[in-house]
Amino acid sequence: MRLALIVTTYERPDALSAVLETVLAQRQSADEIIVADDGSGPATQQVIESFARRSPAPVVHARQPHEGFRLTRLRNLAIRCTAADYLVFVDGDMLLHPAFVADHRAGARPGHFTQGVRVLLDEARTRAALLNPLAPIRPWSAGLGGLRRLYAIHAPWLAAAVRLPANAVIALKGCNQGFWRTDLVAVNGFNEDIVGWGPEDKELCARLRHAGVRRQTLLFGGIAYHLAHPPAARDRREANQRILAQTLASGRRRCERGLDGHRDEVGNAATH
Repeated sequence: MRLALIVTTYERPDALSAVLETVLAQRQSADEIIVADDGSGPATQQVIESFARRSPAPVVHARQPHEGFRLTRLRNLAIRCTAADYLVFVDGDMLLHPAFVADHRAGARPGHFTQGVRVLLDEARTRAALLNPLAPIRPWSAGLGGLRRLYAIHAPWLAAAVRLPANAVIALKGCNQGFWRTDLVAVNGFNEDIVGWGPEDKELCARLRHAGVRRQTLLFGGIAYHLAHPPAARDRREANQRILAQTLASGRRRCERGLDGHRDEVGNAATH
């Protein structure tokens, strides 16, 4: 199974640099790494080029012009840039546990998509992590959010045991998710009618469930630590929630505006 790690980013080169340091520190490398960039400036380009020179796996820089919050389109571009069997998506402000890739690889099961977890870091812990992203973070470390610090427990045997029961307690979050590429293609990827902040992750997972793809949750494995940042604007929230409600009510499997619209754009990505 070939696994691609997809990291999305926009104009936060300090966070991206820290995240990519944790990618380099993985006990088991991804087979391919795609940095999907929403039109960031030269500083982000320099971070990606520096990372690519050190990466043991091929690195692809997929980039779109910045025309507002278009995360769904950006993720679809990233999907088109790889032929890997399994795709793991993380945001560019998620530091990865050293076993993150290995845990996702071991946990991938046909007929399932995987929801990972995040451990929230407060502002002080975030500042420290940006200075030293490889410093170990433990469940008892200072600066972790509330009971979610328990998510920092790494126990692969327990992760396998609770992969289905954990669905009931862990929310769907696109910042740490894994999918089989064939399943994403079957539902036409992310729904580009959703622009701005909104439930693009929940809407995609709803269509996957309608197509017979079951959910599993990677708890106590595939751990990622979320750097603190101001919340995104919520001006499109109501419109995007209506799209999710329509998907849930209709039982539809495919979105109209998705992967199909990007067959000719792969050549715009840079491979390092």
